[in-house]
Amino acid sequence: MALSKLSGENAVAMAFSKLSGDEQGVILGQLRNALAPHHSLYYSSTCKELRALLPPAALQQLRTDYEAAMALCAKMGIWNCKELRQARTIEWREGRLSAANLATLATLGSVLPFLERLILEEHATGPDGVQPLAEGLIAGALPALIDFEISDTLVGDAGAAAIAAALDRGALPQLRSLTLATAAIGDAGLVALAPALRRRPGLEYLCLGGNPLGDEGLAALLGAPPPAGTPPPRPAGALENLEVLDLEDSQITDAGYATLAVALYRGALPALEELALDGSPAFGVVKAIVYQALAWSRASST
Repeated sequence: MALSKLSGENAVAMAFSKLSGDEQGVILGQLRNALAPHHSLYYSSTCKELRALLPPAALQQLRTDYEAAMALCAKMGIWNCKELRQARTIEWREGRLSAANLATLATLGSVLPFLERLILEEHATGPDGVQPLAEGLIAGALPALIDFEISDTLVGDAGAAAIAAALDRGALPQLRSLTLATAAIGDAGLVALAPALRRRPGLEYLCLGGNPLGDEGLAALLGAPPPAGTPPPRPAGALENLEVLDLEDSQITDAGYATLAVALYRGALPALEELALDGSPAFGVVKAIVYQALAWSRASST
């Protein structure tokens, strides 16, 4: 029995030693899974190389992280860590999640493999907004998330920049629908966020309604304008599959919507089917020109 156990440990150790640093890091992340600490202890007992990844200080941190995860579950009305680990939808529309709660949720991003929808609504965060959540999302975090919704909640320009950084790190790799509504995002925030969105060809739905963004932010979302007199073909991969764009209750002016109309005529946003523009200071006739450009774009793509 002892010989068999030793042989098994040697095999695990040999296999582990052949992994790259990144691959060993993935295993380390799973060993330090705060939602299933008993699994961590079990697997780390299989060989000394894995045991070395959980020294006493790491075990204490795992215990602390588990307690924080339990506190988050209790606040969100989730029975236990197993239920959270298996959740496909998390909706939080009641009360405030603290910065610590959001930071905990971010650390769990890599161990929530089934989560497809994350919804924070109606001032669901503390005074720091969602920045602790965005800043804590590492590469590959929330690997199955399709729909990310933040509404009536403080995001702000700093939060938008933090979300952009998370997307560029490789978080939310399956994201198709993003709602950042009534979230205090201005031009600076959208300028920071737009390049990351344009690098996500899978994005199909984008709601930015109720934010004080204007012409500069819209221009960033559409991409840099071409040199005068030299209209290029549309850039590949720039919001190629975006079907719905909500810009209601913004600060976009006639000039901004004229830029949008020209972009549509030039082939930008080729999959766009729905466009919401109500509530901005632009004149109705300019919006009508945009909708005419959208109709032309849709007819051209069929």
